[in-house]
Amino acid sequence: MAHPHEEMLRRAYADFARGDLAAYLNSCTDAIVFRVPGRSIVAGTYDKRQFGADLIAKVMDATGGTFRETVLDVVANDTRGVVLARHEFERNGRTRSYNTAHIYRIENGRLAAFEEYPEDLYAFDAAWS
Repeated sequence: MAHPHEEMLRRAYADFARGDLAAYLNSCTDAIVFRVPGRSIVAGTYDKRQFGADLIAKVMDATGGTFRETVLDVVANDTRGVVLARHEFERNGRTRSYNTAHIYRIENGRLAAFEEYPEDLYAFDAAWS
């Protein structure tokens, strides 16, 4: 039987995949912080309000709406969750893809912090630069 936080993360990512950002954000605390590494257009620290308006808007604009995220695996316990994912999209006439890990801190059954850890930071930055 899966840990309840694993199930919550899978639901949140299914919401995101359907384009339901509000449902995804309902899984988050009001104070969640999203950290994206590197030096590209998507790098930075975002709060809950900025997630859709800034981060996801940049992603969709830069990819012409072609961004796709495939969940490869999810593991979770009482305080942490990890989502292994593959990101694929078209950008500047090229197909881009990379694997990444999303690491969450979980508080009271909700997502409280997000950190992205691309498998290859150089490829990540190149994809978004």
